[in-house]
Amino acid sequence: MRRIRITISYDGTDFHGWQVQPGLTTIQGTIESVLAGIEGVPVHVTGSGRTDAGVHALAQVAAFSLANPIPLANLRKAMNRLLPRDIRVLEVEEAAADFHPRYAAVAKTYEYRILRGEVCPPFERRYVHHHPYPLDEARIFELARLLEGEHDFSAFAASDERDSQGRSKVRRIFCSHAERRGDYLTYRIRGSGFLKHMVRNIVGVLLEAGKGNLTRDNVLARLEPGCKIPAGPTAPARGLFLVKVEY
Repeated sequence: MRRIRITISYDGTDFHGWQVQPGLTTIQGTIESVLAGIEGVPVHVTGSGRTDAGVHALAQVAAFSLANPIPLANLRKAMNRLLPRDIRVLEVEEAAADFHPRYAAVAKTYEYRILRGEVCPPFERRYVHHHPYPLDEARIFELARLLEGEHDFSAFAASDERDSQGRSKVRRIFCSHAERRGDYLTYRIRGSGFLKHMVRNIVGVLLEAGKGNLTRDNVLARLEPGCKIPAGPTAPARGLFLVKVEY
């Protein structure tokens, strides 16, 4: 049995997220269906993380085991021929038998794109959060840096079925940075790992600060251990991209 690692890119607009869900079209389910046709038996695909419904990926990493001796280049061609055009396999390579794309990852980078122009072009609407309203962008740039370091991100995490396991919600953020380029306000964050809706909730909080509804102290309070402030507001999924997974 071979362990195969793939790097994939996808437009998440028309999918109900990464994870398989009964009766719903998902990224994982679509890839598994294609691989089952190639292998002749069900194939389980594991991703580096579970992107939400409507979230996109420039370079998601996934892995699966395959008995089929098909050459890697041919496997990539076969998968791209069978997959919908919203999902593309960029790279295929052999991996160690115990490779797990989530547990082996040391860092991930996400990017959130906000269009500040008055009019959102129709060809951009699926990939940006259109916010043409007044914002104190300098405040957003300043407060984005507060997320760097090791913090308890409970106040930025949506409820998860795994919460009952008592897992820590402390994460280390290596870089949290916002900048304006032309009509685009882009927020980029790189960290050791991320919680459910964490990046979208961070963006939502930064936008509220930019509107003047939250202060620096309000943001810092959300990083205090044991903070009970409810998560949110949650920025729309369409502006979020998984950019890179590092090993």
